Amino acid sequence: MSDTYGTDRMRAAVLSAWTASPARFREDANAEEDFALGGYRDRLIVELAQNAADAALRAGVPGLLRLTLRGDVLTAANTGAPLDATGVESLSTLRASGKRDEAGAAGRFGVGFAAVVSVCDAPSIGSRGAGAVRWSRTETAALVAEIPALAGELADRGGHVPLLRLPFDEPPLVDIPEGFDTLVRLPLRDQASVDVVRRMLTETSPALLLGLPALESIEIELDGSVRTVVADGWHVVSDSGEFTPEEVGRLFADRPTEERARPYWSLRWAVPVTGTGEPGALPAAVPPVAHAPTPSDEPIGLPALLIASFPMATDRRHVAKGPLADFLVERVADAYVRLLRELPRTSKLLDLVPTLMGKGELDARIRRAVLDRLPGTPLLPALSAPAPAVQTPSFAEARVYEPDAEWRVEHPAPEPEGDGWVVTGREAAVVASASAELLAIVADFVPGLLPAGWPARHAAMAALGVRRVELADIVDLLSGEAVEAREPSWWRALYEVLPADDPESLGALPVPLADGRVVRGPRGTLILSDGGADLDLTPLGLRIVHPDAAHPALLRLGAAEATPRTVLDDPLTKAAVAQSLDSPDPEPVARAVLSLVEASGLVPGEAPWLAELALRGSDGELYPAGELMLAEGALAGLLEPDTHLGVAAPELQETYGSRVLAAAGVLDGFAVVHEPDVLLDPDDCDHDLDGEGEWLDHVLDLLPELDVPPLVPEFLAVRDLELVADWAGALELLTRPPLRAALHPLRVEGVEVPSYTAWWLANHPVLGGRKPLELRLPGADPLLQGLYADAPAGLDEAALSMLGVRTTLAELLASHGGPEELLDLMADESVEVDRAQLRALWIALAAVDPSRVAPPSRVRAVLEGSIVVASAEDAVVVEAPDLLQLVTERPLVLAPYDLAESLSELLDLPLAGELTSGEVTSEGVRREVPAEVRSLLPTAPETYVEHEKLLVDGVECAWRFFEGAVHCTGVDGLARGLAWATGQWNDRLAVAALLRDPGAVPLLLAEADLS
Repeated sequence: MSDTYGTDRMRAAVLSAWTASPARFREDANAEEDFALGGYRDRLIVELAQNAADAALRAGVPGLLRLTLRGDVLTAANTGAPLDATGVESLSTLRASGKRDEAGAAGRFGVGFAAVVSVCDAPSIGSRGAGAVRWSRTETAALVAEIPALAGELADRGGHVPLLRLPFDEPPLVDIPEGFDTLVRLPLRDQASVDVVRRMLTETSPALLLGLPALESIEIELDGSVRTVVADGWHVVSDSGEFTPEEVGRLFADRPTEERARPYWSLRWAVPVTGTGEPGALPAAVPPVAHAPTPSDEPIGLPALLIASFPMATDRRHVAKGPLADFLVERVADAYVRLLRELPRTSKLLDLVPTLMGKGELDARIRRAVLDRLPGTPLLPALSAPAPAVQTPSFAEARVYEPDAEWRVEHPAPEPEGDGWVVTGREAAVVASASAELLAIVADFVPGLLPAGWPARHAAMAALGVRRVELADIVDLLSGEAVEAREPSWWRALYEVLPADDPESLGALPVPLADGRVVRGPRGTLILSDGGADLDLTPLGLRIVHPDAAHPALLRLGAAEATPRTVLDDPLTKAAVAQSLDSPDPEPVARAVLSLVEASGLVPGEAPWLAELALRGSDGELYPAGELMLAEGALAGLLEPDTHLGVAAPELQETYGSRVLAAAGVLDGFAVVHEPDVLLDPDDCDHDLDGEGEWLDHVLDLLPELDVPPLVPEFLAVRDLELVADWAGALELLTRPPLRAALHPLRVEGVEVPSYTAWWLANHPVLGGRKPLELRLPGADPLLQGLYADAPAGLDEAALSMLGVRTTLAELLASHGGPEELLDLMADESVEVDRAQLRALWIALAAVDPSRVAPPSRVRAVLEGSIVVASAEDAVVVEAPDLLQLVTERPLVLAPYDLAESLSELLDLPLAGELTSGEVTSEGVRREVPAEVRSLLPTAPETYVEHEKLLVDGVECAWRFFEGAVHCTGVDGLARGLAWATGQWNDRLAVAALLRDPGAVPLLLAEADLS
């Protein structure tokens, strides 16, 4: 067999070197093991593909590679230049590549084939029409064992020898597949090796082809199925160059000679793209590492595949630091920026913009270099031109500000492709969540505005330097001459596309008005609707939206629909009304307001503030509407002459009619104060009403002590009552709806108090010249007879009651000050009171809480049988009937004895028992009480004391119940004493009859049963 590739010579040379220097044997064995188990341990497929690519490149043919795993044998068939002696020598020599003069070759170091050692002990390779070569660990071990000088080294290594240093000639391979030129056969060492190879075949991805451009496809046959790997669907940006001698000297100073002999550099960025050309995510099978050109252990976090001729450290896993790596980092950054510029200008570009934090040192350096370039790179599509680039050399160079310095303004030029503006990140602006329609309208106001769909909060926006424009910022930009020249219809188109979910940002949105002005903010503007378009409202200073700009969005943002009623309620209208009396020309304001009142159908009292509107009186003077009366109105005939009120001018009556003038506040009837939530406090409750302060004091006296002023939910009062002359006519109005509501009492803090109107009327002579409080309802409680005069006829009882006219004694006593009023009337000598009425009044007064009454100075009493008005210093309250005989010379307050103490406390008068001791001072004879008495008085005592002349405190008396004994002088005295002693005072007369005629007992008992 011929030695095609000189393998005999190669083996002899290597064995001779090992024999001469056993250390060389050890170095080769260690080096091969390091490569196989270290830097190239998992790169078998990559190295096979790399050799295939270099063969295709050398032959100038399309590179094809077929990888087949059958059982425990892996074969790799490829197209391209066949194996030659140089190649065999390269494969059998560590760190001595045979491709160093081939530009574009992937293999650079002469160690890649060592990857087969990790899984195989007997690799072979051959080309079509030529011989083959093999390597064998077994045969190498046998040859080494024959050399005595290496026996020690071989023993120390446990028989392990370098595999690839001794090639052996092999017969030509006959199973090279059709269409391929070279075949590598690798019998795999064990099942673990088979599993490793299977995994590597499964993980083979398009990234491998992208790093080896000379290789077009890889066919992988595994478990009977064939998978073809191609690099379709990727957008690739490549760059390469050759170093000048000066650059080689500067950049390769720290690199090995083999690398300096290859003064070329190349790089490639690749990103998968979708059907629209937009970038997609890297496939999971593509390792996110730098490829140099085979995968390294340098992580790359950018979402693109990087393949570059970085200088590698001796482990072939990491990029070696140094000027060459620095140079390539800058070229990589330039190419990455070009990649972004070549991709479609959609928001997907943002996913390719790096953040600053890298996954490793190389990744971080590339990111920084890219981020340094991106903000100034025209990359983003824009709807509008970027802001003018303004340069002021004279400002920059002058030490002192020069006001006359010239400004040079340079406007950017449009894209030559005609597809719009392309701006840098620093020139761009983005609006969050804006529609395409909105952006199209406002593009003229926002330089460098990005189209819709570009996410404003994407992290890449900050990295690119894109300015984020909020909706409120856009609103602020809508100003100046450009806005003032816009037609109202343009504004309506803008309102149509504004978002409805951010009213706060639109608070200052410009609004064109019907008078030609453009104002800031919809709030306070009015949109005219049917019924208001024909009104002349200019004098009111209202902000009426131009009809061509009116849109519902303005209503959502605070504009009001300008019906006549809402125009009336507008603060500007109210301000015009409030200031009309001081206006130099109030007539236009009056006409505008009255026309609004007429169009709105307002009724009197609905808008009380209209009472301030300045109107002409019949005397030609200006009056507030609330101080004018209708000439034929109900109020005009009720008031005194020469009041401060005027009469509306006849022309107003003719033009607008009574209804409109009354609705505007002109008085047809009484004016009414109507206000919600009024604090009963002198500072808050001040409506310029006659006696309002006194009414307030009266109400507060009726309420319990409170920490804060009480609140009246609704304050309603009739004003100008003090001007009335005709009270009969006035009361007819006041007691009919709607004014009758002002008479109803108020409920404050759970207490019912009189309304202002009812209180005022109750305290003024409005009923036949008498105060309502001085009158009673005709036919009312008879106990009030004589105390109060009857109220005149003509008003219903409910109305009279609300005016304060008295109805019942109980109502009088329950009212504030009622008990004192009754005591004053009872002490009035001009008032006639009979004895039964007097007793009933005292009974009622006994139930009154003494704290409500100040003790009177004079009281109505009984003196020697007559009803008199006596001084309180002389009067006495009698609490027991046997004491009457001791106080007969004093005015007596007489009521049921059980109420005596209450009356004494109420009136601050002494009891009879407090003025006399009531001691029996005479002697008598004790006698038995007749048994018949017990038929009427079951608890009567057994005995009594009979006196011939009974003396009590020296006063002759008929009877006395003293110290548990009845003392008396006769039958009547005995009957009274026994009835009082037994608590049956009402039976005293029956007992007296029984004592006189004991035979009448059955009849008396029967009468008692009937009582």
